[in-house]
Amino acid sequence: MTAAIIFTLLALLLLTGMPISIALGMTVLIFLFTLTKVPLEAVAMKLFTGIEKFEIMAIPFFILAGNFLTHGGVAKRLVNFATALVGHFHGGLGIAGVIACALFAAISGSSPATAAAIGSIMIPAMLKAGFPLRFGAGSIATAGALGILVPPSIVMVMYAVSTNTSVGALFMAGIIPGLVLAFLLALTTWYQAKKNNYPRQPRASLGEVWHTFQQSSWGLLLIVIVLGGIYSGMFTPTEAAAVSAVYSFIVAVYIYRVLPLRDVPKVLLASANMSAMLLYIITNATLFSFLLTHENIPQQMAMWMLDQGLSAFSFLLVVNLILILAGDFMEPSSIVLIMAPILFPIATKLGVDPVHFGILITVNMEVGMVTPPVGLNLYVVSGLIDRGLTEVTIAAIPWMLTTVAFLMVVTYWPPLSLWLPRLLGMIP
Repeated sequence: MTAAIIFTLLALLLLTGMPISIALGMTVLIFLFTLTKVPLEAVAMKLFTGIEKFEIMAIPFFILAGNFLTHGGVAKRLVNFATALVGHFHGGLGIAGVIACALFAAISGSSPATAAAIGSIMIPAMLKAGFPLRFGAGSIATAGALGILVPPSIVMVMYAVSTNTSVGALFMAGIIPGLVLAFLLALTTWYQAKKNNYPRQPRASLGEVWHTFQQSSWGLLLIVIVLGGIYSGMFTPTEAAAVSAVYSFIVAVYIYRVLPLRDVPKVLLASANMSAMLLYIITNATLFSFLLTHENIPQQMAMWMLDQGLSAFSFLLVVNLILILAGDFMEPSSIVLIMAPILFPIATKLGVDPVHFGILITVNMEVGMVTPPVGLNLYVVSGLIDRGLTEVTIAAIPWMLTTVAFLMVVTYWPPLSLWLPRLLGMIP
C-alpha cells in the first residue's frame, strides 16, 4: 500500500510536467510530512550526506574532460583516423562513424556529447559523399549511445554510487561488451550499405593511416591513461577523472591549439551547469532512496518476488522490460538513481552478480537513448540535421534492433561482462 502511494504521487507530479529532480524531492517531502513522523533534521542530513561519496566527484571531472575534448578538435582527428582505416568498405564512412563514436566514448563518458561531436562532423561528410541522410542519422544516433557503455561512463559511476559497487570493476566489465556492440553496429552499417549499394571511399595508403593515427594519438592516449592508471593502481577512478580533465585541457589548448584560452571560461561554465543539474538529480534521488529504504519497500518487493518463485531468468527479463519502458520517458541518470536501489537487492538475493547487473542496466540505458519520446540522442541528431524526431527514430531502427538483440546476449551470458574483471582479479 505504501509503495503504491509513493509511486502514484511521483507519477502525478511527473504528469504535471515537473522536472524529475523536483518531482522526486516533492514526493519525499509530501509523504514524509503527511504520512510519517520522520524528523526534519534527518531529511536535511540525508540531503548533505547523500552526495558525500568520493566517487561522485568523478562526474563533474568526466563532464569537464568531455567538453574540452568536444571543443578541442579531438573528434575531427578521431573521425579522420577511423575513415582512413575503414573508409574503403561498403558504407565505410558510416563504419568510420561507429568506430569514431566508440573511440570518443572511451574518452568522454557521455552519450549525447559523443553523438553531437561525431555527428556534427560525420553526417555532413556522409551527405557530401552521396549517402542518404537517414543512413547517417540512424547510425550516428545509435552508435553515440556507446558513450555510456564504453568506459569511462557517467552512468556506471551513478550505478556504483547507488549500489556501492566498484567503479573500477564496472569500467573493466564494460570494455568487452562495448567492443562487441561497436562491432555489431559496424556490421549492421556495412550490411545496410552493401544491400543498398552505397558508395565506398578510395582505400587510404599506409602513410595516410599512419598520419591520421599520429594526429589522433594525443586523444587516444587518454584511453590508456585512464584505464591503465585505474588497472595499475596508480589512481582511483575518481582521480582518473581529474587527470583526464587536466589532460584534456592541455591537449585542447596547448597541443592541438583549437580551443583558445579566452573560450575556456565558457567550457567551464557549461560543464558546471551540467554537473549541477546531475548533482541536483542525485541529491533528490538519494532522498527518494532514503524514503524507500525507510519504508522497507525494496525488501518487501524482494520478498514478494521470491515468494512468487521468480527465477533469476524471469527476473532479468522483467528488469529489461521495466528499464526499456522507463527509458521511453526518463533520462538515464534518473532511471539508474531511482531503479537501482529498488532492483539491486532483489538481484543479489537471486544470485545475480552486481557488476553483471550494472552492465545490464547500462545497456538498457543505451536502448533508452534511441527510443522516443525522451531518447536524448534522437534529439541531438534531430537538431544536427534539422529534421523531426520521427524521421530520426525511423532511421535508427536497424541499429536499434541490433542493440536490443545485444541486450539479450548481455542479460543471459554473464561471462561477456565478467570475464575481464575476473581475469584482472577485480571481482571473485
